[in-house]
Amino acid sequence: MARRHPAGNFKNPKSFKDFKAFKDAGDDIGSTEINPIFARPEEATAFSKSHMPQSESLPETAYQVVHDEAMLDGNARLNLATFVGTWMDERANRLYLESADKNMIDKDEYPKTAEIETHCWTMLADLWHAPDPGKAIGTSTVGSSEACMLGGLALKRRWQHERKAAGKPADRPNLVMSSAVQVCWEKFCNYFDVEPRYVPISREHKVFDGSDLARYVDENTIGVVAIMGVTYTGMYEPVKRIAAALDEIQRTTGLDIKIHVDAASGGMIAPFIQPELEWDFRIERVVSINTSGHKYGLVYPGLGWALWRSKEWLPSDLVFTVSYLGGDMPTFALNFSRPGTQVLLQYYMFLRLGFDGYRRVQQTLHDVATYVSAQIGKMDDFTLWNDGSDIPVFAWTLSERPERKWDLYDLQDRLRMKGWLVPAYPLPADLTDVTVQRIVVRDGFSHDLADAFLEDLRTAVNYLDGLKAPMPSESQHSGFHH
Repeated sequence: MARRHPAGNFKNPKSFKDFKAFKDAGDDIGSTEINPIFARPEEATAFSKSHMPQSESLPETAYQVVHDEAMLDGNARLNLATFVGTWMDERANRLYLESADKNMIDKDEYPKTAEIETHCWTMLADLWHAPDPGKAIGTSTVGSSEACMLGGLALKRRWQHERKAAGKPADRPNLVMSSAVQVCWEKFCNYFDVEPRYVPISREHKVFDGSDLARYVDENTIGVVAIMGVTYTGMYEPVKRIAAALDEIQRTTGLDIKIHVDAASGGMIAPFIQPELEWDFRIERVVSINTSGHKYGLVYPGLGWALWRSKEWLPSDLVFTVSYLGGDMPTFALNFSRPGTQVLLQYYMFLRLGFDGYRRVQQTLHDVATYVSAQIGKMDDFTLWNDGSDIPVFAWTLSERPERKWDLYDLQDRLRMKGWLVPAYPLPADLTDVTVQRIVVRDGFSHDLADAFLEDLRTAVNYLDGLKAPMPSESQHSGFHH
């Protein structure tokens, strides 16, 4: 028996009269009207947004409805808020379509894709100066959030093994990190019963740098997280200085605490732009690193990487051997079935660009970021928080001017009117009184686009500076979240 729409038999209205009755009936979520140009005879002229249609429609019609709705998301190239890649070349797009059906978890059915995954993380182990890249161990993930959680789980499990072997309790683990960590670390601690210990940032210590670290660690500390590219501002945390602080703690207390580097962004910037900077496996305390292939790895969304210095740092009881679709395979992941195409895209980019190509791309992004930050720094209304000389990301605050009638949230809204997404938000705990605005320079944000943005920025500031009264607003807060 056919289902009946709550308002009557209007599940698939075919005339304007039916459509009007369908809408007037008060569908609980609403409905999507189909342009008559796209609707074919005997097809619905509207789809409910809360009920699956009773009958089929032609693929052309369904495509046009979805296409038109998604089009309203805006232009991803003008999104200066996200770190996630929004552009790849034509051949990458072709490869994406050709491999969209591959399931990364099914290594028996897709052995070459599995082999390519190993090629990729071995290349990363070499890029990050693993003592012996062939003896490192790694895995692809859906993104850096999953990779961070795998790194945290390995730290926790190894700590538990050591505590139990020593006959000590292992029920109160803690993890030390900056108050400016990405929310995935808060999730890790929440989901896996680990106490988070946040080292606050301040105007004197804009990043976690190892200062006063001894106050936060103890025998229950499973590890310390260092960030190569803080999400709030793009600044590097000095991994080598943090490691030196831990060396001193071990000398005085005997506590041997390891580091996981969250290099979601910096892991694919520092090796090419700051090769002399020691942050990776060159530092003995660094036992694991993660990065996002879909950020400065230059791949579309859906790819992260987690690597360990050697197999000894990934406890074997976290790795499952699963019999699946005709073969046995090891797996260490929070997800099971997931796309394999992003792994192939990462391999494509490694082959396509090589080290020199990545260096040129990242240097261009770096040059654009420092150019735009310098131009913004010259404007009287702004004070740079940082200049984009680490990863190509920078933030600024409003300079002091009591008579100003606007704030960064107003500027955010004015820029959005031109299509630019440039978020304004408060800094984390202990600096929540400081509001910054941030730009992420990604592949596709050229010098020409940068000049177009700066022109729109100056126009917006001139408009706001001309205000005689504050902009009307019910509340001044950011809808942006890290």
